[in-house]
Amino acid sequence: MHRLLILLTLLVSLPAAAHGKEYVTFKHDGVQARVAGQVVVEASDGGLMLLDEQGMLWTIQKAEQISRSKDELPLRRLTAKELGEAVLKELPPGFSVRTTAHYVICYNTSQNYAEWCGGLLERLHRAFTNFWGHKGFEIKEPPGPMVVLVFADKASYRRYAINELGDAVDSIIAYYNLKTNRIAMYDLTGVQAERGDAPRRSGVEINATLNKPEAANLVATIVHEATHQIAFNCGVQTRLADVPVWLSEGMAMYFETPDLSGSRAWRGVGAVNRARLDQFRRYSRTRPADSLSTLLSDDHRLQKPDGVLDAYAESWALTYYLIKQHPKDFVAYLKLLADKSPGSKDTPEQRRQQFEQQFGDLKRLDEDFQRQTGRLH
Repeated sequence: MHRLLILLTLLVSLPAAAHGKEYVTFKHDGVQARVAGQVVVEASDGGLMLLDEQGMLWTIQKAEQISRSKDELPLRRLTAKELGEAVLKELPPGFSVRTTAHYVICYNTSQNYAEWCGGLLERLHRAFTNFWGHKGFEIKEPPGPMVVLVFADKASYRRYAINELGDAVDSIIAYYNLKTNRIAMYDLTGVQAERGDAPRRSGVEINATLNKPEAANLVATIVHEATHQIAFNCGVQTRLADVPVWLSEGMAMYFETPDLSGSRAWRGVGAVNRARLDQFRRYSRTRPADSLSTLLSDDHRLQKPDGVLDAYAESWALTYYLIKQHPKDFVAYLKLLADKSPGSKDTPEQRRQQFEQQFGDLKRLDEDFQRQTGRLH
């Protein structure tokens, strides 16, 4: 199970100034720091959400702030070269940088594996852009390069990720953090960094390893998390806005299905996700009448351990059904949600109303949803 990290504490917000750069000195957990960026949200209690030049979001409470100043300079996002250099300063020695058209990949595993990751990510970005473009949703270019961290092994990944994932770190092989806007993962082939007599696998060998059935879920997880990153950087969803988790996860699962018939582990979009479909069919035997309503109303079912697999399966099934049976309404719904502001919070009633505004009566739609899903094979 993966996790989409949401670290927002500012829920009641006011419009932020559109221009100018803020310089905020603050102290958090006894450590003083200074950050420069554009204010995205200024909460009614004086808290701030700030976007910096790396694309990271900082949430700074009023009580943590020491000083603030402002100029009229626009925020300039770092170039790929500048961003790579900045991220390397945060990482242990031994990391290198590989850049692609849309990504800055910082890695301490083999160059071949970094290249494999870059190829996979760019194929996904191209597929994502083409898919939604053909359906009438204009995908924006990311405002800056997207950062991906690839660790040589699980141990080094764990040392980095434990502060963000906590006790869940040992069960999560890759994740996207909404606040840092980065993906972190480790080398799924077990290849160590190229040093000493460590093995060096070719691109063909890496493809062969990750194209085996037992690796399908591993590759799917990378695609899943990368889909989150693309969606939140290309205008489909707004970071730290109140985007329903069922939709965010359902879309990522729609794209994650691996292709084990080819030579590159993943290449397509929208195939039936067999594992999710099987899980949903098991759940359907005892599925309560209000299941769809509870899924839409809030994120509770996708955040509690009890029943979370059923909630994820239903999220995939609903997303698949809506894209296949109601594509224009689904795009309109995405556009509605894309206009949400960071820090916003909807009530359960507002969430249901927004959904029914696009798709009509919930009971009637649920009946067709179950009927159409039952025909999948």
